[in-house]
Amino acid sequence: MIEKIKRFARSPQGRRTIEQVRRASADPRRRAQAKGFLSKLRRRG
Repeated sequence: MIEKIKRFARSPQGRRTIEQVRRASADPRRRAQAKGFLSKLRRRG
């Protein structure tokens, strides 16, 4: 499983995805949305 993630991260598509996540996490509004989403997931688990 971890090997698949590593391979994806090294691929061009993975690099694009990582860059999009970095940009989104720099935006305070997006960060708040992500926090809310993660807290919902944790409550379900």
